[in-house]
Amino acid sequence: MDAIQLQTDVLIVGSGAAGMMAARAAADEGADVILTDKSLIGRGGATILAQMTVAVALGEAEPDDADVHFEDTMKGSRGLADPEIVRAIVDRGAEVILEAEGYGVKWARTPDGKRSQAFAPGHSRARCVYVDILNTGGATSNGLKRAIWKDEKIRRLKNVMITKIVVEDGKAVGAVGFEMEGMRPVGISAGSVILATGGLTEVYERNSASTNMTGDGYVLAAEAGAELRDMEMVQFFPIAHLFPPLVGIDPIMWDPFRYKLGGRLLNGEHEEFMHRYNGEVGGKYTAARDQTTLAIFREVEAGRGSPHGGAYLDFTMVPEDKLKEAFGPVIDILRNQGVDLTKDMVEVAPMAHFMLGGVRVDAQMRTRVPGLLASGELIYGMHGANRLSGNAITEALVTGRIAGETAARARAGRDADAEAIVGRALEAERRRLAAFWHPATVERDSASLQAFKRKLQRIMWKGAGPLRTEEGLTAALAEVRALRPELDAIALAQPGKLALPPVEKLEADHMLKVAEAIVIGALQRKESRGAHVRLDYEETLPAAESYSLSLDGESGGWTLTEAQPPASV
Repeated sequence: MDAIQLQTDVLIVGSGAAGMMAARAAADEGADVILTDKSLIGRGGATILAQMTVAVALGEAEPDDADVHFEDTMKGSRGLADPEIVRAIVDRGAEVILEAEGYGVKWARTPDGKRSQAFAPGHSRARCVYVDILNTGGATSNGLKRAIWKDEKIRRLKNVMITKIVVEDGKAVGAVGFEMEGMRPVGISAGSVILATGGLTEVYERNSASTNMTGDGYVLAAEAGAELRDMEMVQFFPIAHLFPPLVGIDPIMWDPFRYKLGGRLLNGEHEEFMHRYNGEVGGKYTAARDQTTLAIFREVEAGRGSPHGGAYLDFTMVPEDKLKEAFGPVIDILRNQGVDLTKDMVEVAPMAHFMLGGVRVDAQMRTRVPGLLASGELIYGMHGANRLSGNAITEALVTGRIAGETAARARAGRDADAEAIVGRALEAERRRLAAFWHPATVERDSASLQAFKRKLQRIMWKGAGPLRTEEGLTAALAEVRALRPELDAIALAQPGKLALPPVEKLEADHMLKVAEAIVIGALQRKESRGAHVRLDYEETLPAAESYSLSLDGESGGWTLTEAQPPASV
């Protein structure tokens, strides 16, 4: 089939908040932009699912400024955040929140007209803006879609799977992949490429991500020569829904209600327990996510967990009128499914939620590969070993804007040779993918890709989940590596109009690679720090260590080296 070959100033891969904001920023600088996504534009990834808050030092609820936000974020990172990245983000937080408001994102307001700002654990000020009710991410995505939709400088390509960044003489000059509808090959030459593909938490059995968060960007970046940093740092959301089964409810939706209403966490003996671990006062919500995750699992380990292996979340002491005011229509959704919060407790437990490590960038969002940038959850630097609630969308919006500006301002005249270079790369990629999808040694479909993914997810949850040991990680690494020949041997039938099996096999390949990176980093880090908990190394080392991962071009394996940790503040 004839290939689609395009040229642009800035190519953006991924269209969550970071990708759409990068497109808007690059177009504002006069650049021509192509925005691609393996899903629908603005509908895939994590932003659309986010329900809660955006942390920004507006100072409308109480005195606040970017310096205080910076200090809180650095403290919350447990010594692993990069101060240059944190500073770049918090300094422009207020700017992007007001920009989003101009695109129609209606931040909640107080009766006197100020933007409502809620308190969240780890922050020393009430600084988290939101859109009621539980619609912050959806409203942000919709506002950014409106901001880019009719701009002639932004071309949008949905259902396009980018499979390789094209690098020539050490510089990124474009990317290649295929159109999922009809399997048409796609080659795009570009002055700069911005990766905004989101996280990787689909590698875990219990996760809050959309199913397409399979770590694509980490693999694309590493294969192009970029550095990954601290890949063992995966954040587990502490109070994700566990039981009873609910339909149409985001599993992490309990968090904002807990800190609005003071919902109590109880163990299986109906006792409050957070005070045992970090001195949290009953009815308050001050422990950061890593602390709460560890506390819940400690109670389960001690035999004091709830019946399904978590903790109880209790709102029964809250007056019914307050529950109805806070939960709004959600209260009726719950009641229709047999949960009456005036009488019933629910069970909650940790769930893989956010990637803290990632692609190493500078304050302009440039990787070490010229012409290749990264933004959003994909990058390392903002969160270190623990993310504060509300900092994710702030990171996505600000780093997207910075990446778009950087890429657009660096553009020069289009390279006449780039199109030919990308064309040759596209032919080579077509041959590689054909051999990957249809291995010659197998004559028919040999396995279910969904079953393969579930097997990997169970391995990662058991061996490299919230609580880790040398024994469990070593076993997980061996099991993950043993899956490689199994995946390679899965042969696909020739696809029809929509190429779902080829996409699924590529996603499984990416999941295998990032899973191995997580386990390698976790084995190396012989301490407990933030989201990384080693039951056999419970102490936190006095000096923070940081680990760099690169992909070997010949073997395709990971190389880990100790890296210079970020400067202390």
